[in-house]
Amino acid sequence: MDLHFTINRDLCIQCGACVADCPFHIIEMADDLPALNPARVHHCIRCQHCLAVCPTGALSICGSNPEHSMPLPESLPSGRQMTALIRGRRSVRHYLPEPLDPGVIDDMLRTVANAPTGKNKQQCLFTVIDDRETMVRFRRETMEGLRQAVAGKRLSEGLSYFRHVVTAWDQGRDIIFRDAPHLLLVSAPQSVATPDADLLIAMSSFDLLAASMGIGTLWNAMIRWAFSVIETDMYRRLGIPDDHVKGYALLFGRPAVQYHRTVQRDQAQINRVQLA
Repeated sequence: MDLHFTINRDLCIQCGACVADCPFHIIEMADDLPALNPARVHHCIRCQHCLAVCPTGALSICGSNPEHSMPLPESLPSGRQMTALIRGRRSVRHYLPEPLDPGVIDDMLRTVANAPTGKNKQQCLFTVIDDRETMVRFRRETMEGLRQAVAGKRLSEGLSYFRHVVTAWDQGRDIIFRDAPHLLLVSAPQSVATPDADLLIAMSSFDLLAASMGIGTLWNAMIRWAFSVIETDMYRRLGIPDDHVKGYALLFGRPAVQYHRTVQRDQAQINRVQLA
């Protein structure tokens, strides 16, 4: 396994931080410099902890350049900023029609690709609709599939409300998609260690990143339920592999509504454990 592991001798201060923090003990000190242990290198999960923990930027792995990393902790938001972000994030149901710049969406997805995954497998697939015309077509196909499900009486009692959804659509009201210009659906192969957690962590990361950028989002289970009664396999239509675990859909775009303060729902259900 070629990890492209290099040490800048001029910058390395032999502190041993990379050796101590490596989760699988891949790195050892050799001739006063960090080096890979050939007997353990196959255990590497490419987490890049060694790159991140090096105080002088002397270490590179996986072809990375330490100078391209953001410096910590000065790049982090304050605790107050994160508190405001979490408390102030809203489910947006009113969107401006203009789509986001595709480059902005790409940057967001590359950032979210850094979200944690089980065993650092990083196998999440980000299925995104960033084109307005495609979103219009997708909405129409979904609603037509629902219309056929209603006509064919294929709705269970729990999904019978889709009759009203179709009626509202015919009246010009988009209850499912809320006229959002974009959609994100994260999936992960069933074969990875924690597919359900991986995709939810990724979507939650995208959700908070979007809120920090003034982009509205809406977690949407109705799309998933709609897919379950539509005869066309809409996941295949979106290009998502059959062997993937699928999560909720996330609508997003520039909000057409502005919120001016956080809400107050701090009644956390807390179970504190004290073992004798």
